[in-house]
Amino acid sequence: MSVYVSVRGWLECDQAQLSMMKEVIAKRADDHYSGGWGFPARPFNWTSYVFYGGDIQEGDVPWLRDQLAEMAILPPSDEADADVQGLFMLTHEVEGLTEWQIRDKGVHAFPGDERHQYLGPS
Repeated sequence: MSVYVSVRGWLECDQAQLSMMKEVIAKRADDHYSGGWGFPARPFNWTSYVFYGGDIQEGDVPWLRDQLAEMAILPPSDEADADVQGLFMLTHEVEGLTEWQIRDKGVHAFPGDERHQYLGPS
C-alpha cells in the first residue's frame, strides 16, 4: 500500500522568474503530478504567485522538492526585486505535518506548527 503526502503551497516571484518557473516545471513534467501546478490566468501588478496542491506518493516528494530548490535560486529581474519565496505545508499520512519555507535561495524544512495540525490527517 502506498503512503501519500498532501502538499499545498505557493511561491512568490516576479514576471521573469514566473517564466523561468514554467520552464522548470515543463522540463520535469510527468503527466500526472505536474497537474497540481497553478498559475494566474493573467498576471497583474508586480508580484506573481504560483501554487501547487495535490496528494502525491511519498516516493515522489523529492521530485517536487527538487523543482522547488531549482526555482528558489532563480535570479530576480533586477536588484530591486526579491528572491523567490514561499510556503508549503506537507501532511504525511504517517509522519504528520512538515513546513517547507522557500527563502534565502533554498528549501528549508521544519516540523509543522501545532497551529496547523488541523491540516493533518483526520
